Amino acid sequence: MSRRRRSTIPRVVGGTAAFAWQILRATRLSLLPTHPNQDPSGLFGDPGSPPVRIVVLGDSSVTAPGVVPIDASWPRRMAERIAAGWRVELISVAVGGARAADVLANQVPAAIATGADIAVISVGANDALRATPLSLFEDRLDAILTELERTIPHIGISGVGDLGIMPRLPTLARSLARVRGRSVDGAIRRVARRHPSVVKSTAWGPQWAPLYHGDPAVMLAGDRFHASAEGHALFAAAAAPVMDELLARLVASRELSDHRGRR
Repeated sequence: MSRRRRSTIPRVVGGTAAFAWQILRATRLSLLPTHPNQDPSGLFGDPGSPPVRIVVLGDSSVTAPGVVPIDASWPRRMAERIAAGWRVELISVAVGGARAADVLANQVPAAIATGADIAVISVGANDALRATPLSLFEDRLDAILTELERTIPHIGISGVGDLGIMPRLPTLARSLARVRGRSVDGAIRRVARRHPSVVKSTAWGPQWAPLYHGDPAVMLAGDRFHASAEGHALFAAAAAPVMDELLARLVASRELSDHRGRR
């Protein structure tokens, strides 16, 4: 290793540690209000409609702190949207603050135990904010998808967007959070491409302008850290084409199974 490279490593490590420390202070020491995590699980649609069981894994983007009512959270918006043609059983195993390591260790076994037809994952923001090395995040996400694919044939995954929008973060941390969010989103995209059963949502682009450039008092909850009901409406819009694709695949797989059963 060159002398120049050796001298760079302490600065990188020190910068990463300082970033993580700023995030920790912002999330734990703020005078802004805190909101409890919520459970969006529920039953939706006509009991006579075709059944679909959906399990959602992830972090506070699923548990929706500060979103009132809980029906305004994106998982419930997603379920209500497809309930016109399906009897939806929505099960959340998400935990606020979870990182990929937590999802792999705790939520994946719980998700598999549900016997779900579809899994939807929303994880990565906490790994970005807590400075998980990208290579380690990719390895853990790959393991999550590999384990889920063994029993849940159709999987959707959310991207990670601009994490620098949160006024609760110090100015320097907001700039770094923006970079980290895009980097983690790229990591999710790379891993998803290795798994044909996985469909990824978008997290960057003009459709996100109301969240990234709008009034934080409207788009963020009272803690100025988590998305508000209006923010969750954008999450639900991003999830819609992903769920449509997963349901189309589910219908095709059921039709194929019925055809084989009649042979």
